[in-house]
Amino acid sequence: MSPIDTAPIDTAAARSELIARALAKATEAHAGQIRNGSGGLPYIEHPRMVAATLAPLGYDETTLAAALLHDVVEDSDTTVEDLRAEFGDPVADIVAALSDDESIESYRERKDEHRGRVAAVDGDALAIYAADKMTNMTTLHAAIAAEGMGVAAEYDVPLRLKLEVWEADATMVRHEAPELPMLDELDAAISRLEADLGAASPRPCT
Repeated sequence: MSPIDTAPIDTAAARSELIARALAKATEAHAGQIRNGSGGLPYIEHPRMVAATLAPLGYDETTLAAALLHDVVEDSDTTVEDLRAEFGDPVADIVAALSDDESIESYRERKDEHRGRVAAVDGDALAIYAADKMTNMTTLHAAIAAEGMGVAAEYDVPLRLKLEVWEADATMVRHEAPELPMLDELDAAISRLEADLGAASPRPCT
């Protein structure tokens, strides 16, 4: 079960042909994939949660469609140009900004480059970026609560490094877009994961 209610994006898809098409495309692109650090959730639940976080906050259909599609370039054979042809320039441009440069091998350097690129983009890419990070951490915390710290083994890098990157992401978002409504939730998600890591660390002998 998703730790974030995804009903708002289903409601939005019922009202918007663009959002409905984006949801169908994302579902197809992520078919058969499992999200790391999720306790076994189908991958599609991640973009659904990201978009559902934004849907009640008044973001338009272009932003919600891009939120649903934000990982398809990284995690499927779909290209930015495929999205441009199917969904138009505004959606494709946001997804392009939200896609990692996979040619950068170092995890930290790749995330640093991506963070700087997103910070330079106007519009709602930052809102999707913030909702993405918040959703990642909320999902991971729920998986840790259900299954223990073993879920961290699903990642390719240490969880401490991922948390450091997420903290840097949150700092950037607060600086670039202090008006975003989900910043308190982002900070709370970081605090929960810090507590998870602290509880898992061996206590020094006294």
